Amino acid sequence: MTPQSSPAPQWRVSPVLPAVKALGALVLVTLGLLFAAEDRVQLVLAGLAAAALLGWALRDLVAPVRLAADPEGITVIHGYAGRRRLPWAAVEAIRVERRTRRGLTAETLEIDAGESLHLFGRYDLDAPPGQVAAALEAARAAAR
Repeated sequence: MTPQSSPAPQWRVSPVLPAVKALGALVLVTLGLLFAAEDRVQLVLAGLAAAALLGWALRDLVAPVRLAADPEGITVIHGYAGRRRLPWAAVEAIRVERRTRRGLTAETLEIDAGESLHLFGRYDLDAPPGQVAAALEAARAAAR
């Protein structure tokens, strides 16, 4: 029997999030139909906003994994649903940016790869950015 290595850590969008976005699109269309009886502009705007929400939900279904790490490097989402592979040597910094506005604190995971900067929020990772940063640093140290 060969020993099995642990799977590479990966962080993905919560499965509930695309459903909430699709439900929001349905609510927008319903409200548009109810309140825009004679005003076609309101109905068109509600439809456009609903289409944008559905596109956003579709991205979460097509590319749910936003970030993955392995001994060779990390894979990040790039563009709408593409992937970019970054070897550990290309990763200059992994940090968590904290900002407080109106009493609310928002954290963003920043992965600096020299010419590119990759940003991930709590909902992108379905985990606190601080935890993900610590796991990435541990994976990076183990790869050396």
